[in-house]
Order: sequence, then structure tokens, then C-alpha cells
Amino acid sequence: MDTEDNNFRDRIGTMNAEGKRAWVYPKKPDGRFYKYRTWLTWFLLIFLIASPFIHINGNQFMLFNILGREFHIFGQPFWPQDFYLGVTAMIIAVLFITLFTSAFGRIFCGWICPQTIFMEMVFRKIEYWIEGDRGAQMRLDKEEWTSDKIKKKGFKWFLFFLISFGIANVFLAYLVGSKRLLQYVTEGPLENLSTFIALLIFTGVFYFIFSWFREQVCTIACPYGRLQSVLLDKKSVVVAYDHKRGERSLGRSKFKKNEDRQELGKGDCIDCSQCVQVCPTGIDIRNGTQLECINCTACIDACDIIMEKVDLPKGLIGFYSEENIEKEEKVRFNSRMKGFAAILFVLVGILSGMLFIRTDVEATVLRLPGQLYETQENNIISNVYTFKLINKTTGSFEDVHFKLLSHKGSIESVTHERIIVPEKGLAEGTLFIEIPKALLKDEKNSVEIGIYSGEKLIETTSTNFMGPRSFR
Repeated sequence: MDTEDNNFRDRIGTMNAEGKRAWVYPKKPDGRFYKYRTWLTWFLLIFLIASPFIHINGNQFMLFNILGREFHIFGQPFWPQDFYLGVTAMIIAVLFITLFTSAFGRIFCGWICPQTIFMEMVFRKIEYWIEGDRGAQMRLDKEEWTSDKIKKKGFKWFLFFLISFGIANVFLAYLVGSKRLLQYVTEGPLENLSTFIALLIFTGVFYFIFSWFREQVCTIACPYGRLQSVLLDKKSVVVAYDHKRGERSLGRSKFKKNEDRQELGKGDCIDCSQCVQVCPTGIDIRNGTQLECINCTACIDACDIIMEKVDLPKGLIGFYSEENIEKEEKVRFNSRMKGFAAILFVLVGILSGMLFIRTDVEATVLRLPGQLYETQENNIISNVYTFKLINKTTGSFEDVHFKLLSHKGSIESVTHERIIVPEKGLAEGTLFIEIPKALLKDEKNSVEIGIYSGEKLIETTSTNFMGPRSFR
């Protein structure tokens, strides 16, 4: 490599030697991995757009109403009382990202990340349709502002704005609910001016990102690239260039017909630069693993197409680890990957178990502060409690009442009425618990309480029951 090539790590791929923005014009990709990504993109886009508008048992399929403290995940409602589940899920997500990245690099960024999906599979395709491929875009940007250029640029920017506005509306449906969003649309922007202004602000942010900032989100703003740089090692499987095969003893050279490159000592890389031209972040994968690489596999497809044309084996660029390349071995599901998979399997199992035992009603019964026990007739000890019942479902619970499960005794509400817990709501009040003195073992006793809706047990809880001190 010459001196210029050795300076590739001194700056990111979207910056030139003077420190100015180097605009990336990626060539339109093609190949088997690109087809897989396209199919996955259609699935993810349909899921993203449809999720807020699908309802299951009255619950939105996906909802993250932070201000209203209401969350729906796959049609199941979650409330602030389920915060422990969110913490557990976040811990699993962090571990998953850490372990998955150390094993497979930034493959999430290239295949699943919304930034990449919208940029490469939506906005970039519109750009190809209106302005043409790499060469046509470069020529158009160098031209003077003719009527043809104004039409193309204006039409592209108009479509970018419309899609950005649509994306902002979809995200608003996730935050406030699709029913409320449709209500806003029906009422008009003037009736919901603050919401409409916020919507335009988010539209502007999306438009700025996808029309100008683009791949710099991945190389500058996103911390995932920096995280990758400290997690990868020689065993990490990433999109990599097989330098041993590509360089050999004499390095790269242009292709010539009817020559045995291996016998001459020439590498299989014919220096066509197709892998560089298709890269959406503007790097040369032949320089090794770089934080800008999002593992989108566009370079694999481009290289395989060239190798097929010059009758050389495919796979010069592929999913390899540094260890695989050095030892000239195939990628295998090694012991480290098995260990990571086992850890994630256990953690997901724990979260699944926590979700399985999660109840529809959360009950809290606490002794009234500052109140001692009372002794009633026939040596009956009485304590006063406050209760709170939170309904996490979209259906109400009728005829709710309490029963003692651990002791013989009675529970009565102060009003002596059956309790109704409304949908997505709560019921609270005061209780009297009475237990015969002979059944109490000490001054502080743990009692278990069952909460019933009719004859159905919907939740159990426990509390402390105070009684006279025993001198036995």
C-alpha cells in the first residue's frame, strides 16, 4: 500500500483530506444478499407501519405512550407497575447487543436498523429512480442549475418531504395511539396546533437525516460503531476481505485473459473498486475492518458478480473472522458462539417466565399508618388496611371481594359493598381484617389474602397483621 492508502484510519470515509464532507455516491447494489435484504425490508416496513393500526382485544399491537404511562407490546398492556419487566428486557437487550456484536459485528446495522432500512431501501431507491445510478448522480450534481436539474432535484426533495412526514405520523401513532392520531387528522391541524407543530419538527428532523446527514448517522452519531471497535477480536465473524487470497505475494493487479494468477503470484483481487463504489458509508473493505462498516453485504454481492465474470471463485469478500482468513478455515459455529447463545437463551427464558407469571391485576394491601390493633368481642383482633387494585386489562372486574387464605377470619370493606375495578383503571379503599386471637402466633403475623372476581381468583397478596405480644 502507498502512503495515501495507509492513512485511511486517520479520518472517516465521508471526509476528505481537507476535513470537508466527502459526499458518498454508492452504486446501486445487486446480488443474492441484496435480494435477501429487500425481502427482509418489506417485512420490517410492513410491520413498522401496520403495528400501530392493529388492535387485539382492544389493545394497540404496539404502543409506547410515555406521557400516558401506557405501553402495549404485541397486544399485551403494560403499566408503570411492570417496570421491573422493562428493566429485565433492557438488561437482556444490552447483553444481546454486546454478545451479538462481539460475535457478528454490526450486522444489525446493515439489515435491521431503521436508519439503514429507510436510507438504503426507501430514500436511496427514490434517488436511483429519479437521478439514476452513481455516475448519473455525480454528473447531475456537477451540472449548472438547468430546468432539468431543478425538476429532478425538486421532485426528489418533495418526495423526501412527503415520506418524512409519513414516517413522523407513524411514530406519532406509536406515541399517542393510532385512534388519537386519526382523531387529530379528522379534526385538522388548527384544532391540534401544538401536536401539528411537533409533527412538523420531527418531519424536519427525518428530512434532514435522510436528505443530507445520511450515512454520517452511522459513522458519527451512532455509538454502535465505537462499541464495535472495542468488542471485536480475531474470532468475530464480520464482512471481511480475504487478503491472503486477494493479495498473495504480488498483490492486486488488473485482470488479463488467459493468465494463471495463482501461479504468477498475483492476488485474485483485480482492483476493479466495485466494492468501494457500492459501499453506502464510503469505505474500502480491503483496508480491513473499520467502524464505518455496517455489514450490509453490498460489497460481497459486487465482488461475487465480478469474480463470476472473470471466472474466479466467489467469496473473496464474505463473512469471515480474522482467524478464519489467517488459518484458511471455513466459518464454524465455535464454542464461544455456543456459549453466547446459551447465555441469551437462559436470559430470554427468565424473561418469558416473568411474563408468564405476570397477573392481570396488581394488588397492594397495607396497614393504615399509625393505627394499632383493636380487640373486639370474643377475643377477635381487628386491623385496618388500605387497598389498591390496578387493572392491567381492557375489561372490567365485577363483584371483587377479598378472602383470607392463611387464617380463619373475615375481611370486609368499610362500605360493605362489592368492588368494581374498571378497565385500565384502579380501585382503592379501606378494609377491616378480623382474626381470632388464638390463631395469632406473635405480635406480627404474615397473612395471605386472595382477591376474587365472583368465584374466580384473580390475584393473591400478603400483608402484616398486628396482634398482642405473646408471652408463651
